[in-house]
Amino acid sequence: MTFEIKDRAAGGRIGVFDTPHGKVTTPTLLPVVNPNLRLIAPKDMRRLFGTEMIITNSYILRQSEGLRERALSEGVHKVVDWDGPIMTDSGTFQSYMYGKVAVLPDEIIDFQKRIGVDVGTILDVFTTPDKTKDEASAELDETLVRAAAAAKAKDGMMLAATVQGGVHVDLRERAAKGIAALGVDLAPIGGVVPLMEQGKYATLARIILAAKRNLPSGLPVHLFGAGHPLVFPLAAALGCDLFDSASYAKYAKDDRLMFPWGTRSLTDLTELPCACPACDRWRTAAALRKAPPAERERTLAEHNLHVSFAEIRRIRQAIRDGTLWELVEERAVQNPALLDALRAVSEPSAVDQLERLEPVSANRAFTYKGPHTLHRPLVTRFHRRLLEAYRPQGKVCYVLPERSKPYGEAYGAYLDAFLAQDATFVVDSPLGPVPLELDLTFPVAQSVFPEILDEEARRVRQRFADAFFDKFQGCEILPFDAREYTDLAPEPTDACRDGWDARRLRAIADHQWGHDASDALLAKPLTYVRSPSNCRVRNVMSRGEHVMSLRAEDGLLSLRLAGARRIHAATASPRHRLVVDDDAGPFVASGKNVVARTVQRVDPALRPGDDAIVVTAKDELVGIGRMLLAASEVREVGRGLAAKTTDHVEAGG
Repeated sequence: MTFEIKDRAAGGRIGVFDTPHGKVTTPTLLPVVNPNLRLIAPKDMRRLFGTEMIITNSYILRQSEGLRERALSEGVHKVVDWDGPIMTDSGTFQSYMYGKVAVLPDEIIDFQKRIGVDVGTILDVFTTPDKTKDEASAELDETLVRAAAAAKAKDGMMLAATVQGGVHVDLRERAAKGIAALGVDLAPIGGVVPLMEQGKYATLARIILAAKRNLPSGLPVHLFGAGHPLVFPLAAALGCDLFDSASYAKYAKDDRLMFPWGTRSLTDLTELPCACPACDRWRTAAALRKAPPAERERTLAEHNLHVSFAEIRRIRQAIRDGTLWELVEERAVQNPALLDALRAVSEPSAVDQLERLEPVSANRAFTYKGPHTLHRPLVTRFHRRLLEAYRPQGKVCYVLPERSKPYGEAYGAYLDAFLAQDATFVVDSPLGPVPLELDLTFPVAQSVFPEILDEEARRVRQRFADAFFDKFQGCEILPFDAREYTDLAPEPTDACRDGWDARRLRAIADHQWGHDASDALLAKPLTYVRSPSNCRVRNVMSRGEHVMSLRAEDGLLSLRLAGARRIHAATASPRHRLVVDDDAGPFVASGKNVVARTVQRVDPALRPGDDAIVVTAKDELVGIGRMLLAASEVREVGRGLAAKTTDHVEAGG
């Protein structure tokens, strides 16, 4: 299997992988099709819900004499009447439910191959949460032995090898490392159904994170048994690509309706709080309760799948918009157990892991949703870069009260006076102290906060403020007093100020690339090409060379070729670099995008959305690439683009 990442937000990604029966776009949901009882025909699943892939149980097929012979002679696709991709489970869940199964691990692998499944699954040992570490370790050993044997025997069948280990994070890490070494095609995270049934989402989050940090980025991850839409956003944000649902049918049989925020019994409803096509046929809960049992069950199953697939589509759009964390926080507010999971995801090790995957900006505003907003990885990165790269100026730091954004326009009448004072000016913003020079950058200008922050957000903000002002040793920290500037005449907010813009550009360049690169980029004299509508800088010329441009959408800088040459000369490999093999160099130099499989090395500090200088193995500059993947993903993804080329040597001479 080759997995191509098309877009990403948080730890989630939109990806595509090929199977013999078609492409699959992730995140996605695989409805469970019981070969003995098809409440909704698979062909109807495609028509009604846009289903791309289903999962059925090879153990049930094998144990049913009539189904077994048909599957062996006609193939599994004919048996379930589905011409798209099929994944099969192996009987592991049955062994968990009933204590044992009447099949050996090698026998079920052989059966899955013979019936023509697209993705078969090993018969792993389902480790329950109550197992001691020694018990879980012994069961993991057996799972890894079975996985290794299955990997050798899989032939042309794609293989899913399950990450087990119970609730023990170190065992999950060992399991993921063992699975990663086998060259399998899919990595389900198993043994988590009891945790979800008990609402232990914090433990689930830690297990997912443990598996993800030890699995290759190019390996799709399936969260086994995650059939309720409540858990989809969180799991997707942590990096799960596939979910499977038998719950849609089980809940329908019990007259229960699934919603993104939880589950309701039909008997408790007066209204049908849903506008899906299935519910719209009935309009009221009373009418649906009076329906014939088979029709009612079918209707509820359709509703449950409509709701589930709608949440998948909502997640995909949130990934494209860069707002997946907002969706996760919205869902967590609706369920206290998910709030516990957000606390687990806010732990420093989790934030560090997810920050490496987080794009540098988004297509939508950074929106406050609650107490965990300031724990998002993007905020942590913003704070770290300020602490590492911002250069205070002068011996006094003035703290400005927050005004309307962008702050530079709100304080436009004061900017010349500020510049003359040779002091530092920071805004007391909801994100903490923000240098006035960075007022246009994401997420400062593009953020939406309430007037009053919750206590947790205030604590995070204060911790950062304490660390930030520690940079000002020997400086006096003073509140801004507008009365000192009463003699200033009002000035238009679109006034052109070369001096202030030089200071702004240096702060942004420091923030993106560090001091040495910034110094090289902004060698004087500087001139600017400005927007005729508001006088904002668009292009930056240093010593007559166009070195970079200021992006209107996120306030960050885009490199041009002359600027890339300066960073290349000022820094040593691999800083800021994407190193491609010699064969790929001429293609990038001519303007072709950077293909992931051609990358030999990458600066680990690069994040999705960063501009990288693209060089050959001999460190010859060939172009500039806007990162589409995280640095940690580039060498592990076997297909697709690592970066989009934005400038190249043959164009710039």
